[in-house]
Amino acid sequence: MSGTHITDQQVRLFINKRKHHTQEVAAAMAGMSVRTARRFEHGAHLPSQKPPRTWRTRPDLFADVWDSEVVPLLRHAPRLKAVTLLARLQQAHPDRFPDSMRRTLERRAIEGPSREIFFPRQHMPGVQGLSDFTDMRDLHVTVAGAPFDHRLYHFVLAFSHWEYAGVVDGGESFEALSTGLQNALWQAGGCPREHRTDSLSAAFKNLQQHEDFTARYAALLEHYGMADTRNNVGVAHENGSLESPHRHLKDAVDQALMLRGHRDFADRAAYEAFVREVVMRRNRRNAAVFNVEREHLQDLPLRRTTDFVEEEARVTRCGTFTVRGILYSAPSRLIGHRLKVRVYPERIDCYLGGALVHSTPRGSRAGDNRRALDYRHFVDALKRKPQAFKGLAFRDDLFPREAYRRTWEQLDARMTPRDACKTMVGLLDLAANHGVETILADRLDAVLTAGELPNLEQLRAEFAPRPAQCPEVVVDTPAAALYDTLLDEGVTA
Repeated sequence: MSGTHITDQQVRLFINKRKHHTQEVAAAMAGMSVRTARRFEHGAHLPSQKPPRTWRTRPDLFADVWDSEVVPLLRHAPRLKAVTLLARLQQAHPDRFPDSMRRTLERRAIEGPSREIFFPRQHMPGVQGLSDFTDMRDLHVTVAGAPFDHRLYHFVLAFSHWEYAGVVDGGESFEALSTGLQNALWQAGGCPREHRTDSLSAAFKNLQQHEDFTARYAALLEHYGMADTRNNVGVAHENGSLESPHRHLKDAVDQALMLRGHRDFADRAAYEAFVREVVMRRNRRNAAVFNVEREHLQDLPLRRTTDFVEEEARVTRCGTFTVRGILYSAPSRLIGHRLKVRVYPERIDCYLGGALVHSTPRGSRAGDNRRALDYRHFVDALKRKPQAFKGLAFRDDLFPREAYRRTWEQLDARMTPRDACKTMVGLLDLAANHGVETILADRLDAVLTAGELPNLEQLRAEFAPRPAQCPEVVVDTPAAALYDTLLDEGVTA
């Protein structure tokens, strides 16, 4: 029968039936054609005895080099492409392997070690939350015109894919993790039973930092009743429920920036609000599933736990102190005092005797600049010693805006050192003590664009508030006898 393969059992059945029936009847009873039956009756081999057909119509050009040359290369480097292998063979055996053999080589390049298998997981509601940091520098965001090198702390609930993202100006630290995780949990309204991270503690350089992070992280999870799970170092796909949202979130922020038309923000708060809006839009798509998962989350504790690290620092006679490799300035009244410094992801708070005496944004360790100085802390001292400004070690860190830096460059180039320092200190005093830093910077830009130098006295007259003059009030005191007259006449008020 056309299109069917004859089995050994059919052949044996035909031979047995042929003993008592004609060839046609025996063939019909065995389920084969008369022509096929005739071939087996004349001594053809059983179907199982036939050699397998190779279907090859031409000689194999790779027969003598496959096992000896190609297979070892593939086992050593499984990602080698067929075109690379063919070029190697053509170099070793000139004029033997034409370019048309590339397709043949592609079909045969199946050697190599077994590949890793990725096992999909089924997530249950309220069981697992995942945290990680993702670098956002490739999005080229700027704040007030300056590059903003930052990360996002990213938290995702594995079941519903509800997510939270917070801007982190700096590296991966316990403060950033603690603040971001607690913000996410309180925004979600509950805690999962497990919290999974990659090996965040691997970012710390020494054993003491590693142990300190481990102890504080364990206390944080205990406060919220969550178990700690971590994926293996360097195996990012084990955090697959987070790595994929990482890419999608960065892409969503990038697309939103494209629609916005530019990537510059007035300040950090404006950029944080922008990121929150992007995340809120993404969470709306998962609102129904999140409502299901929220019913399975654990209750939050009564209050948050600490999300800062406390250190000590002494204010030097230069009015500065150092915390985590960053040089900060402080009000001069704190010189000589040892402060308790609470380090948060975005700010540092300084305490003296239990009282908050100074708070400032946390400095960034990005790049070579490790200073976070406030020019207002030095203005009063510079007014008494203006000539110290020119040789000040951290002079360039005191300019609050680029306009002030450009102004100093012009003053230093076109005026005597004495007059240049006096004028620059006067401008900084005007900006610091009269609240005109921004509008004064705009005026300085206009003056420099016109090729002129700023006139300090004119700017003081324009921007500095004039002292209020108390009006002189003259009160005429009447004679006491006039009151007697009023009483005698019976005049009432």
